[in-house]
Amino acid sequence: MEEYSQNLYTALEESCKECTSNLISLSGGLDSSIIAYLLKQKKPKAIAVIAEDFVSTDLTYCQMISKDLGLPLTIFNVKTAEILEAVEKTIKILKNFNDIEIRNNVVMYLAMKWAKDNGEKSIITGDGADELFAGYSFLVNKSEEELEKEIKRICSVMHFPTQKIGNALGITVESPFLNERVIKIAEDIPVKFKVKEENGKRHGKWILRKTFEKNIPQQIAWRDKSPMQDGSGTAGLTNLFESIIGEEKYVEKKLTVEKTDGVVIRSRESMHYYEIFKKLFGSPADTKSDELCPYCKHHVGTSKFCRMCGAFPI
Repeated sequence: MEEYSQNLYTALEESCKECTSNLISLSGGLDSSIIAYLLKQKKPKAIAVIAEDFVSTDLTYCQMISKDLGLPLTIFNVKTAEILEAVEKTIKILKNFNDIEIRNNVVMYLAMKWAKDNGEKSIITGDGADELFAGYSFLVNKSEEELEKEIKRICSVMHFPTQKIGNALGITVESPFLNERVIKIAEDIPVKFKVKEENGKRHGKWILRKTFEKNIPQQIAWRDKSPMQDGSGTAGLTNLFESIIGEEKYVEKKLTVEKTDGVVIRSRESMHYYEIFKKLFGSPADTKSDELCPYCKHHVGTSKFCRMCGAFPI
């Protein structure tokens, strides 16, 4: 384990040093905090997006790592109206109405929009750590055999909407965890070091936590995985749409969409995103393919997940 840990530390340190950006997208989670630690000598700036009107979990942790490392931190407090405007822009860039993807990546859109508005040309993200080191909560209780298969599957299909958003806004996205050397080391690390019990609790990204637990605050090193939508507060969009779209109106719209477009909408939030998507791109149906999502009729191939509408499993 010590050898894996040392190799991982060295590879990540070198990967971070190769970054040219002076701005980190900071969530106060494990991944962005490791990057902040490895770059602290460069004294980078950090940006955290926090929804002003919803409950967010990132704020305290962002401030904690910023103070611990002496990094200047900007808290970008975003009003609901700004988030809804950004949602439309995000859908336009990503070309889907996948509610989970939109809720998470509207955070990155806002961070990069802030960067652009403030004269920045690039930003550093923690993309890739969850995929390479089993950071997702649904992986934690799998057997080693199942975990091995799932990590390989996830890594074979992993994609990062941040790159599309960056390209659309003219912001270069740098992701140290996706460096080829880091990926190679991650592939060589046995899964028993990726998910492991610590103090009576099983943790994903265990080897990352153990490697850097002396370098960052313990509360962050062993913090549970928190998706961007929870950390920033954009998860509150779900309840917002539940409250503003009445049951009768939702059922009426749902039936109309299913009859006219052949698309099955699963929530009020998805309905809002679908209406934006349809206005921009029309129907998501792919009439040339036989391998279609049963909900939105978009091509999915052999995948169990529909990237267009977010349906899983299919």
